[in-house]
Amino acid sequence: MNQATDSPLLRMTQTTPTALWNDSANPVELANAIGWGAVGATCNPVIALTALRADFPIWSKRIRTISLERPLATDSEIGWQLVRELSIQAAELLHPRFVEHGGRNGRLSIQTDPRLHRDISAMADQAEEFSGLAANIIVKIPVTETGVAAIEEATFRGVSINATVSFTLPQALAVGAAVERGLKRREAAGLPIGSMGPVCTIMVGRLDDWVRLTAQRDGAAIDPAAFDWAGVAVFKKAYQIFQERGYRVRLLSAAFRNHMHWSELVGGDVVISPPYEWQVRLNESGLEPVSRIFEPVAPAILDALYAGSNEFRKAYDEDGLSPAEFVDYGASRRTLRQFLAATNELEAFVRDVTIPDPDAD
Repeated sequence: MNQATDSPLLRMTQTTPTALWNDSANPVELANAIGWGAVGATCNPVIALTALRADFPIWSKRIRTISLERPLATDSEIGWQLVRELSIQAAELLHPRFVEHGGRNGRLSIQTDPRLHRDISAMADQAEEFSGLAANIIVKIPVTETGVAAIEEATFRGVSINATVSFTLPQALAVGAAVERGLKRREAAGLPIGSMGPVCTIMVGRLDDWVRLTAQRDGAAIDPAAFDWAGVAVFKKAYQIFQERGYRVRLLSAAFRNHMHWSELVGGDVVISPPYEWQVRLNESGLEPVSRIFEPVAPAILDALYAGSNEFRKAYDEDGLSPAEFVDYGASRRTLRQFLAATNELEAFVRDVTIPDPDAD
């Protein structure tokens, strides 16, 4: 199969309203994904670190240059400058799509520093700063209670946000409402919103992981195949409610674990953001991009998950979690910890260049 011209992902983008984004800021991967119809890309501390390590000779030289130019900069500050520069490069590749789609697509996500997740003003300020790196930047803010407030404020300031660390229906609905409040504040102030393109990520695979882990921990007798549907079920329900309420933010499917995180969500006005490796697999799979977003999850699967997993009920019910509980949901804690660890690793990545380990010589 010639993936550039005969690709299930490309056919999806040509025959349905579903958009493809690349879950990587690696320039080579992003260029290939654009050939398959990708009109956006996402990044987070883990993805950024992977991309920097993949081109270590280039970025290690850049680290040495920055450390000479900014002798008082900390290793963390140098690391975040690399993230900014990586994001600007990727945003440039997507800019033609940004112009073509009037700002709704063609965007590169950059994530706010996860160490700021308890500070509304700091997240909103950094989101505004990151948004100024390029015209087509979209900024990730975690969906905690403080993050939801920062999402509203950043939206009011004209930042297109990508809500992240988000797994559940209550989180998605809180984002939808917060973006609406921010947009309405801008409209009331006479500020433009026409070129904004907010999205709300649901990390469907990470929800699958958490429901599976906790059910097995608790000894629940659930058909193992049902776990693969947890994230899909939440996403489909969220999409239906977003349509009913007219929320002006699109849902985005991320954290792939199986092909249903693509194949079951095709047909909606949503974003599908597979990692590059998953895009290759989907293009080689022979699966066709058939519209299934409105096909319900089988009642037997929903019943099994709902009866056997309290963690699924928290994720699936509109009132399953209060905003104050978002940060303590297990999948949120796991993901925030991973992002915080990657931030520490980013600093270590820089330190290995600025202060090389003598024992490695």
